[in-house]
Order: sequence, then C-alpha cells, then structure tokens
Amino acid sequence: MIRPFLFALAAAPLAIVGATSATPPAAAQPADTLAQVSAHLKAVNTMTAAFAQTDRNGKTLNGTLTMKRPGRIRFEYQKGVPLLIVGDGKALTMIDYQVKQVSRWPIGDSPLSVLLDPSKDLSRFAKVVPSGDPQLVLIRGRDPKRPEFGTITIAFTRSPGAPGGLILRGWTTIDAQNNRSTIQLSNQAFNVAVSDKAFRWNDPRPRGAKG
Repeated sequence: MIRPFLFALAAAPLAIVGATSATPPAAAQPADTLAQVSAHLKAVNTMTAAFAQTDRNGKTLNGTLTMKRPGRIRFEYQKGVPLLIVGDGKALTMIDYQVKQVSRWPIGDSPLSVLLDPSKDLSRFAKVVPSGDPQLVLIRGRDPKRPEFGTITIAFTRSPGAPGGLILRGWTTIDAQNNRSTIQLSNQAFNVAVSDKAFRWNDPRPRGAKG
C-alpha cells in the first residue's frame, strides 16, 4: 500500500474525499482560485498535521506530517509501521527499517513540488475542478507526457482565519492502474516553530551499501 502511494506522491500529478458531482453554484473564476491557492502556499512557511492514509482496499494508516518550506516534508507513520518518508525539495526518500532499504524518487515538477515551493507557477501543473461545494477547492493535475503517473487532486477548504483564507485538507492519488490512495489531514497548525532536525533520518543500510 505505501510504496504505490509514495510513487504517486513523488511523481504524479492527484481526487479528494468530499467531492461531489452536483452542479456547483456561481463561484470565483479558476484563475482567481489558483491565485488564492498560490497566496495560501506563499503565506505558509511551516505546517504540522495528523494524517490518515487510506488505500483502495479501505485500509488506513495514521501518522504525523511535518512541512517546512522551501522543500522539506516528513511523513512519520504510526508506531509499528517501520517506514519513514522524508522530502528535501528535490526527491522523496523512503526508508524501510524492516528490510533496511532506502529508495528515492524525484519530485521534479509534480504538484507536490508546488506545495513545497510556492514560487512555482501553479497554473503549469494543475487546474481548478468543480467540487459542488463553495467551501471546497479542488486542484487537479496530470502530466500528459507521463500518463503512467496517473492523476492527483489536492483539496482545500475556505477558512477566513487561515493563511490566504484556505486550509490544506489532503489529496488523493490515482495511478494508471486506477489504484487510489487518499491522504486526509487534521489538526493543522501553520507557521509554528519546526526544527531542521525534523527532516533528518537514520540510514539503516550497512555502511558499504549506501549510495
């Protein structure tokens, strides 16, 4: 479950829980909405949140998300799950402590890189899609040159007291085989103190195997 999620997260463009097919009411123009999303991203220097990751079979894992811009993110799973995902802005590194394996995926120009580097042009990677709820903003991306990466949809809810008037609620990745993995966030805290040490990790590989 976790490896397909990481692959999609690292390279894919993402559908979020809560979207509906109802005809949406009159709302802001897509360009205005993308501008608001960009304003939110630029206003958030750090964020911490609890996350729940659910796969296509309905299995859920919980953990803690820590983000610090530019470029750093950490997914720490619940006790008993021997995996850690850390991003440095250029790549996501997955550390599997059970088998002592380290894997890296380039972030490149995926939507995740936009989340981590708000100076990027959001319109190059994503578009606004109808949600059926004026309080829910959905941003969907796809790389037409690499359809094997599937799609990704990022969800925000409108909140006047939040940075840029939005709160990041989560995202869903759908790969080319239609496998779905959803991340839902809760207990978000913005612009709190986050130490750079939060993005360090212990390498479990034997000394000669590191590369």
